[in-house]
Amino acid sequence: MSKEALELLSRGTHEILLEVELEKKLQEGRPLRVKAGFDPTAPDLHLGHTVLINKLKQFQDLGHEVLFLIGDFTGMIGDPTGKNVTRKPLTREQVLENAKTYQEQVFKILDPEKTKIVFNSEWMGKMSAADLVQLAARNTVARMLERDDFSKRFKGGQSIAIHEFLYPLIQGYDSVMMKADVELGGTDQRFNLLMGRQLQEAYGQKPQVVMTMPILEGLDGVQKMSKSLNNYIGVADTPDEMFGKIMSVSDELMWRYFELLSFRPMTEILQWKKATEEGANPRDYKVALAQEIISRFHDAAAATKALESFEARFQRGAMPDEMPEVTVKGDAAGCAIANLLKEAGLVESTSEAMRMIKQGGVKIDGEKVSEPKLVMAVGSKHVYQVGKRKFARVEVV
Repeated sequence: MSKEALELLSRGTHEILLEVELEKKLQEGRPLRVKAGFDPTAPDLHLGHTVLINKLKQFQDLGHEVLFLIGDFTGMIGDPTGKNVTRKPLTREQVLENAKTYQEQVFKILDPEKTKIVFNSEWMGKMSAADLVQLAARNTVARMLERDDFSKRFKGGQSIAIHEFLYPLIQGYDSVMMKADVELGGTDQRFNLLMGRQLQEAYGQKPQVVMTMPILEGLDGVQKMSKSLNNYIGVADTPDEMFGKIMSVSDELMWRYFELLSFRPMTEILQWKKATEEGANPRDYKVALAQEIISRFHDAAAATKALESFEARFQRGAMPDEMPEVTVKGDAAGCAIANLLKEAGLVESTSEAMRMIKQGGVKIDGEKVSEPKLVMAVGSKHVYQVGKRKFARVEVV
């Protein structure tokens, strides 16, 4: 069984340190304590976060103990990973509010009966100043500066706050307190994850196995999935939003999404990929991926309805039944179309609005807009569409 388990658990991973240790732990025949930590620094999860959660589910399905760590203490420090400036800490109130949403969303994938939710404030909140000094004494500044982001900032003359050095130490200490056998994290977390191995050995424990997972690209196929880059698929997105976004990914990126987000067997996915290389329409497989994801975060009925809605909207030019209702303020003359689209949240800027109009990508009640200086009268109420997926019913007041 350990060979099959290792094959399943290795799927989609970037690196396992050390794979031979994981194989030995699996052969022990006991439930392993598998840890993954999330700092609740934003209120919602997106599919990029679920790459790790999916791997936790695979461990869980094999009978292992999943420890979902909410970093309510570390979240107040702010993870410096990948940052070229000191990150602004969050208040405890912000962290706890975000943590509530995380718990609701993670159980759309994990079994709540078999998942232990842990907060690292349980031990860090009780740690004295002397304890923290003792923890800090177990590492060196030179070791910290081996971290790529710290090294770049130091060489570039940018500031590094002392509390940022504490972050990887505390993350590593979490593994000590949780007696983790395995810790999962993104490839950008490698330094922090290895700190857990180092500290466990220092405290007389067997070092955890480190599994790094790839960073999922966003809808653009280039940058990592991020709400700030607006290239994300949110766990809390509506079924129609999820469907439209997944159908918009490139055919090439679709296979990476299948590997990291789907629970279908890799043998089946590889057969499908081969079929597309031999002439099958990749759209059909993209639909299957969209329906699987929507069923996971909503239900099968919602997935079917989203497909029907998508086909009606994009194959027959229909508008969605539900869309945001927005009011925008005009003056005596009304509201310029570019300002209206920006205020309605359909574009990021008026320059983007002008560009989309010139490209024929803006419609009012299904009719293309060709006049970029169009002014909409006060009291008017229409359905505005930008691109293929953005709709809003807007009233000028």
